[in-house]
Amino acid sequence: MSELIIDKVQRVLQSLLPAMELELFDVQFRREGHGWVLRVFIESEKGVTLDNCSDVSRELGRYLDVEDLIDHAYTLEVSSPGLERPLRSIDDFYRYREKKARIKVHHAIEGEKVFEGIIEKVVDDQIYLKLDDGRLMQFSFEMINKARLAI
Repeated sequence: MSELIIDKVQRVLQSLLPAMELELFDVQFRREGHGWVLRVFIESEKGVTLDNCSDVSRELGRYLDVEDLIDHAYTLEVSSPGLERPLRSIDDFYRYREKKARIKVHHAIEGEKVFEGIIEKVVDDQIYLKLDDGRLMQFSFEMINKARLAI
């Protein structure tokens, strides 16, 4: 049931957000300690404002009320992925070139599994990270276990 709700919400948002100059980052629907939460993460090249979150919440809330998609109480939350947002695709790395990132690899390289530095460039599926000590590391996307922007 949760997957059906997530799929429908994603479809609605993918048609709604471009007109607002926003993009969908993620949708989650899960039971937490205080009840069900529908959490929507949006992003924009210009950054996400409180007004953006309010507008999306209002429009999505109207849709959900009309469609009666969720038949029990829930909380709707709309926000951005944050300053330390996950990097989940090659496109994310390309988009955030020249930004600081923290990369954790599946298998240690020279005894290290975590690397932090500036994303220098992205070529095909290769990510080049300039570490704080000046080394330039190259990772294929498949080598990466987790990655996020760093402050």
